[in-house]
Amino acid sequence: MKTYSAKPSEVEHKWVVIDAEGVVVGRLASYVAKRLRGKHRADFTPHIDTGDHIVIINADKAVLTGNKRRDKTYYWHTGHPGGIKSRRAEEILDGRFPERVIKKAIERMMPKESSLARTQFSKLRVYAGTEHPHEAQQPEVVDFASMNSKNVKAA
Repeated sequence: MKTYSAKPSEVEHKWVVIDAEGVVVGRLASYVAKRLRGKHRADFTPHIDTGDHIVIINADKAVLTGNKRRDKTYYWHTGHPGGIKSRRAEEILDGRFPERVIKKAIERMMPKESSLARTQFSKLRVYAGTEHPHEAQQPEVVDFASMNSKNVKAA
């Protein structure tokens, strides 16, 4: 029996919509990173993009467990001497672009520094509200919150 290797022309990329309302960010990021890479498929090939297009809605209503909302800090450097900057997760979620928390969590679970990883990550679309402009692709709705009771933070 020969090992099967998918070819780019044979791969069919599906469109998936996930509602992030009340969902734990880390669990969602882990699931989405796996779907973007294509690891959920039987024909997964590491050097071919076999992943799906993912649309996440209600990203502003996703929750962080424990004290992460208050304590988690995102760092970046401006490139200038002494240019280290930081921002807490609470400031980002309450700010202008709350979807960046989910994007960063997913980005950090993807492979680093390769053109394939950049292509796979570019198939992610995150929206703060309930509206998205991808209805023409007829996306499949995945109820991530009901897959496991731990996916939703208990009040």
